[in-house]
Amino acid sequence: MDFEQIPVLEDARVLLRPFQAGDIAELATIALDEEIWRYMVTRISNQQELEAWVQTVTNGYAQGTRYTFMIVDKATGKLAGSTSYGNISLPDKRLEIGWTWLSREFRGSGLNRHCKFLLLRYAFRELQMERVELKGDALNTRSRRAMQKIGATEEGILRSHTLMHDGRRRDTVYYSILRPEWEHTRRTIFGDLEG
Repeated sequence: MDFEQIPVLEDARVLLRPFQAGDIAELATIALDEEIWRYMVTRISNQQELEAWVQTVTNGYAQGTRYTFMIVDKATGKLAGSTSYGNISLPDKRLEIGWTWLSREFRGSGLNRHCKFLLLRYAFRELQMERVELKGDALNTRSRRAMQKIGATEEGILRSHTLMHDGRRRDTVYYSILRPEWEHTRRTIFGDLEG
């Protein structure tokens, strides 16, 4: 996949665009919230960890392994967080949507639903993926409900799957949406976002 060719994704509510070096100052004002990282594998709790996150994003673009989008709330123009395509397997026509985090101001605002719609639509329509995966911490009930609300099917839990930043071993729950399911999901769950 040529990440240079992935366009900016947007609707009336949200803009998803590539990370830019100029984002660092604004990220520093929203990313140092401990609650964001509670269920994430890594965290940003200081400038050094923010710089490590930036390096991961930059490496993902360069290596074609992860494409990170910055989430911009169009109503305010504020940077709201980040989400990504990753774990991309072109031969299998599969990718994962994840590494998503939102600042406190935008959690529960509906912004994430707009992001997921744009990412899913682009994955199935333009990238011609057959499978889109999502995963999360089995303890993160808010995230699990969100994945179910967008029509993803829970596939199971991998026990003691991932080492977390705080030393805990995470049980990881997997979800997916398949190409044959997308049209129904698009119409029934995201129909109000088309246009």
